Amino acid sequence: MKDLSKISVVLPSLDPDEKLSAVIDGLLEYGFTDIILVNDGSKPENLPYFLDAADRHPEIHLLHHEVNKGKGAALKNAFRWFLENRPDGVGVVTVDGDNQHHPEDTRACCEHMLETGHCVLGCRDFTLEHVPPRSRFGNHATSLVFKIFCGMTISDTQTGLRALPRDALEILVNVAGDRFEYETNMLLAFKTNAIPFDEVKIRTVYIEENKSSHFRVIHDSWRIYKLILAHFFRYTLSSLASAVVDTVCFSLLDWLLAGFLGGFALTAAAGGGARILSSLLNFFLNKQLVFKAHVDTGKAMLRYYCLALPQMAAQVLLTHGFYALFRISDRAVGLRTLIYTIVMVALYFLSYMIQQRWVFAPQKSK
Repeated sequence: MKDLSKISVVLPSLDPDEKLSAVIDGLLEYGFTDIILVNDGSKPENLPYFLDAADRHPEIHLLHHEVNKGKGAALKNAFRWFLENRPDGVGVVTVDGDNQHHPEDTRACCEHMLETGHCVLGCRDFTLEHVPPRSRFGNHATSLVFKIFCGMTISDTQTGLRALPRDALEILVNVAGDRFEYETNMLLAFKTNAIPFDEVKIRTVYIEENKSSHFRVIHDSWRIYKLILAHFFRYTLSSLASAVVDTVCFSLLDWLLAGFLGGFALTAAAGGGARILSSLLNFFLNKQLVFKAHVDTGKAMLRYYCLALPQMAAQVLLTHGFYALFRISDRAVGLRTLIYTIVMVALYFLSYMIQQRWVFAPQKSK
């Protein structure tokens, strides 16, 4: 068994009950020796649970918020305290105070972090029969959204059990969000900053169908989903701007060159010229605004055009194929432009997936 003395447990809590004491006792029993307990603005009648725990256990350092600031604020406050006051600490593990994380699983996540140096997510199994329906649906939906729109495969996006090494904390402490959306932003920061992470399977525990949770289904779900959808919305705006430039350039070139070229040569010249101009705009918009990629521009551009050139060829071939199939005249500029746009939109989704997973994927930390 590995030494856990340099790992601090971060335990945020709002209006706890007797389960908080059980969580702390379990952590101490399994070898944890440093607990940062955060009272996130609990009601006066709930304060004795914090004070009693701090009095009974010298392993606890208690932080107070005078008013409720949110789970994200509580986590970041504890992270800052750890970085400032535990110079020899190798990392932290975040645990919820409702006794739904078994201390053996908490230890397993920490040991994996110590072995790999990676962030570790303690992931539950949502296929089990005792999982509340709203929890099963919510996690499956969020995992699917993460996979489609963010290119991240995460089996438990809402887990509160996370082992985080010190170098990752120095980045995560500056991530935006004060409430439940902070944990989502943390996952997105893994992708943006190429922070490696692994999953460790843990027990799937729900006490009274998770009634003690402070998660507000509609309000907090919206705060989480708008973060993910905003990421895709920026890509859509970038694509629309590039599509407008591409379409205008195609129409202009198609009109200007119609007196000199015809058939496939006209389609290729107009489409190729339009795509060169729009692709340059699209590359820099995606790099700077959409994926916010901290990657070498030259290498990213090489990968981008390894994608863009075959895509341009597919655009031209498919467009001209439809022209031939429907016997559309070279002079029917409006109809030709419509077909060109339809083909471009169809290729748009495939391009998004490849750009996200390859072109602008940050270099992974070693």
